[in-house]
Amino acid sequence: MSKDFNVPPVIFPTGGNPNTAPQRRLPTAPFQPPRSSNPSIPFMSFDIGSSPASTSFSTPQFTNISGTGSTNFDDEPPLLEELGINTKQIWHKTLSILNPFRVKPDLHEQADLSGPFLFLMAFGLFQLLAGKLHFGIILGWVTVASLFLYVVFNMLAGRNGNLDLYRCLSLIGYCMLPIVMLSAFALFVPQGGIVVFVLMGVFVMWSTRVCTGLLVELASYGDEHRGLVAYACFLIYMLFSLLVVF
Repeated sequence: MSKDFNVPPVIFPTGGNPNTAPQRRLPTAPFQPPRSSNPSIPFMSFDIGSSPASTSFSTPQFTNISGTGSTNFDDEPPLLEELGINTKQIWHKTLSILNPFRVKPDLHEQADLSGPFLFLMAFGLFQLLAGKLHFGIILGWVTVASLFLYVVFNMLAGRNGNLDLYRCLSLIGYCMLPIVMLSAFALFVPQGGIVVFVLMGVFVMWSTRVCTGLLVELASYGDEHRGLVAYACFLIYMLFSLLVVF
């Protein structure tokens, strides 16, 4: 038994003639952007054929600012000098602190914080070796001590005082060198003995004498208030020495 299937008729677009080939659509021209009005810039026209093909890349030419024709790094300043750290000046200032009987204020006319920062870090390191973590306390106390000495000295000198806070911080930091030495010696001395208290008195008087001499010589109108300035310096370095002893 056969089944009938309904087959839809085939419709040709050419009018019903299956032998006629389909019409082919002609290609359209690609998009051509407008040419640049400036003929000196050929790549702005997006026309590949307008500019000659380059088979090799040109070597970049670097010009030397100095005009010598070669790059020379020997004339570059050292990194520490660019950062404002003068190692020779720090060394000479350190040597001047080691002699409490001959103060050299001319070396400390130019204030800096590089040397004081090294001394404070060394002080904190010796305290850490002794089992005391005092880095934050040391930096905070130095800042407060500088403000205290700055206010006291300028109140004593009145309008004629010319001690700035930056120089005051530099002097207090450099004069911390005897206290740093005290913290180093305290590592080898029994705590609570008479020896450590004798060392504390010697190094505190050492720091007080040097700091007082530098303040009086560098700041004007300080000689007449030498005793009060020395008392303020004594309180500051006595406070730091208590960190070493106790």
